[in-house]
Amino acid sequence: MGMSDRLVNLMLARHPCLRIVTTEETEAVEWVVRSGLTAGLAEAQVWTVLEGWRRARSVGLGIPGTEDPAAGLYHAARKFRAPALLILLDSGAHLDDPRVRRGLRELIEEQSRLGGCVVLIDHEPGPPAVQQCGALVELPLPEDKELHDLVVKELRAWPGLKITMSKNGLKQVVEHLRGLSARAAAQVIRDVIASDRDFSPEDLPRVIEAKRRLVGAGGLLEFVEAPTSMDEIGGLARLKAWLAARQDCWKDSAREFGLPMPRGMLLLGVQGAGKSLCAKAVATAWKRPLLRMDPGVLYDRFIGESERRLRDALSQAEAMAPIVLWIDEVEKAFASAASQSVDGGLSQRMFGTLLTWLQEHKSSVFAVATANNIDALPPELMRKGRFDEIFFVDLPGEEARRMIFEIHLRKRGRDPAMFDIAALAAASHGRSGAEIEQAVISGLHEAYAGKQTLETEGLLRAVASSPPLSITMAERVLALRQWAKTRCVPAD
Repeated sequence: MGMSDRLVNLMLARHPCLRIVTTEETEAVEWVVRSGLTAGLAEAQVWTVLEGWRRARSVGLGIPGTEDPAAGLYHAARKFRAPALLILLDSGAHLDDPRVRRGLRELIEEQSRLGGCVVLIDHEPGPPAVQQCGALVELPLPEDKELHDLVVKELRAWPGLKITMSKNGLKQVVEHLRGLSARAAAQVIRDVIASDRDFSPEDLPRVIEAKRRLVGAGGLLEFVEAPTSMDEIGGLARLKAWLAARQDCWKDSAREFGLPMPRGMLLLGVQGAGKSLCAKAVATAWKRPLLRMDPGVLYDRFIGESERRLRDALSQAEAMAPIVLWIDEVEKAFASAASQSVDGGLSQRMFGTLLTWLQEHKSSVFAVATANNIDALPPELMRKGRFDEIFFVDLPGEEARRMIFEIHLRKRGRDPAMFDIAALAAASHGRSGAEIEQAVISGLHEAYAGKQTLETEGLLRAVASSPPLSITMAERVLALRQWAKTRCVPAD
């Protein structure tokens, strides 16, 4: 059942009160009114603190004297004597007033008796008094056909617009608009064509960038820039081969062949060894957007809000599919789920929601979870079925270190042929890719301060200037390697 159908069925089942939490107020009101008409609730009234009660879809003035929340609720409970659809906007902000709480209860009770429905639309969940009023319903995001029609409508609204975008290009634009509300998607298209009155294949990166800004503003998912080529990623030979073998597993032909949809992988390893780079490698290899979810930002002080945020983040990821979803340092957010709960069971509930989604989701979202501390990982996360594979990312070998030096020197405008890469790779034994990058940066600082040319000797001094993590945390690294030896697939 789709979300639109669910709202109609809730109204048909005579739920007296429903709640919608969204910033897309105009879309939500129109969706509720349409659903009400389908459910037989033709009388639709909207209340705001500025206008009081007015008919939905009308532009006239509201009913005088109903702007005050308590007065408006009193009026509605006594004047709307037939089954009605009564929509209150931002009412949660007023429920600290006992008169308003009393009025809302009476209105809900009256519409329950009559067969009507009260719908509360707020931009945030609000206090418990709001959350306990009725069933929470999510505003559905537009599907591909709706997005396609929306784009076409926006293009037709611009007289003299030059259009050179192909049908395939338009399809890609629609794919990249997934996960956005209708309002946000329309604004992206307007922003793209406003500057040059042109809609061409060159606008596709601008659509992606505009969406990246909108998603980043939401705070739950963050767009991450991935390398444009696998040549920018050193080492990880086994992981690269594994990804290459699954390059086409997203196609319908793979389903017909009997292959399941790829689900994800868990990356364990030494801190700084390149787990984050592995997540980027997946997005690069499969040419998919990479979205990062930081579980730490999901937690909220309101009861039930943390779980809702996690569900919203996962729902948004599915709506944006096909993507790669990077769940960073998963053990930090769900550490309490592996031990006796100290947070009232919140971590365990959150962890349960994530596990269910990892195993049950049907969308083309490939999850990449990274972790540094295996002791903090709940054992349920390691079970096959949650992920397609569990990789161990160790410190880079000599050949990988050569590649890493070459990549970082080339990235900073230096020709690797001018350096003794073999000597640098040998001197950096036991160092992570992050430590090698910092050595290159440190060498550049020293050369710049001394007004000299960066040379191999300067890089060797930078490499030797500080002990690597493999020495300062030798016991932990050794224990991690021993644990992973029979449990994980080496990434390199």
